Amino acid sequence: MSTTSGTLPVVVERESSGLLKQGLCPDLRGGEIHVWRQRVSLTAEEMRALHKLLSPDERNREERYRFEASRQTFVVCRGMLRVLLGGYLGEQPERFEFTYSAYGRPELVPANKQNTLDFNVSHTEDFALLAFSRNRRIGIDIERVRRDFDAGEIAERFFSESERTRLRELSPNERYEGFFRCWTRKESFIKALGEGLSHPLDSFDVTIEPDVPARLVATRPNDEAARWRLWDINVPSGYVAALAAEAEAY
Repeated sequence: MSTTSGTLPVVVERESSGLLKQGLCPDLRGGEIHVWRQRVSLTAEEMRALHKLLSPDERNREERYRFEASRQTFVVCRGMLRVLLGGYLGEQPERFEFTYSAYGRPELVPANKQNTLDFNVSHTEDFALLAFSRNRRIGIDIERVRRDFDAGEIAERFFSESERTRLRELSPNERYEGFFRCWTRKESFIKALGEGLSHPLDSFDVTIEPDVPARLVATRPNDEAARWRLWDINVPSGYVAALAAEAEAY
């Protein structure tokens, strides 16, 4: 477990291993954000337990995935989301109903939305992150650091001028990790906004250097960077993850 220091809210990072059998979930205080690390590779018994929690609509969505790995990832992410929501809200996991924003972000239907709980999920390959907060918009993103593409070309298309300049200043060995630090920080922010990739990625700046803490530097046309906080999340080597959240609860 780890927490931030010196700023609010406080980020508490947790491992979800054993949560299905223990059935325990810690209290989520108003000034906290909980981030759970979840492996996608589970036992057949664990997969069956999670699958039983899914709604008919979710099972239909699962079947539409072409590859078994994608189906398993969906079941794990949605099943564990239900388990954790049940723990935080004191309800049976299978009873939750979801609605979706215009940008595809899942939300609890109003009848179940106690204490204005906000949540967000991200996954890549064998790892997933699930984040939860009360009365505070949050977004999370995890990516595997790949080197099989032209990072500079993608950055030129999507990153801000300031970010592109700073990425070019990194050494070749640092450039791909710098790219994914930038990407996950930007992705977590637009997910917290609830707008997804409809929000122009070049309309705000984040830090990307390896020795500079995660931070939203500026937003345009109105600078609202002070309203938000960014954090790097601890993930296995070869992955990068970031969390974005409103500095003040609503």
